[in-house]
Amino acid sequence: MKPLAPPGGFRGPVKRSITIAGHATSISLEPGFWTALEAAAARRSLPLSALVAAIDAVRIEGDDPPNLASAIRSWLLGEAGGNHPVDD
Repeated sequence: MKPLAPPGGFRGPVKRSITIAGHATSISLEPGFWTALEAAAARRSLPLSALVAAIDAVRIEGDDPPNLASAIRSWLLGEAGGNHPVDD
């Protein structure tokens, strides 16, 4: 079976600037991840920056934290698969 390209084709990362704790940071994510992140923020009635800040806070608690973009992707995959608890 040959895999199919996603709707709109394969697209590279898009860089955006988000303010976390008063500091601007650039995050590069593929458009599908930005869409999923925006939807997750909307479901929680949070600004995008607030959700990213919350993910970042959990990320930096780890012994060997990944970069923020990787943490966001991992969090979104967990969210999609229902593999992590939701703290509302």
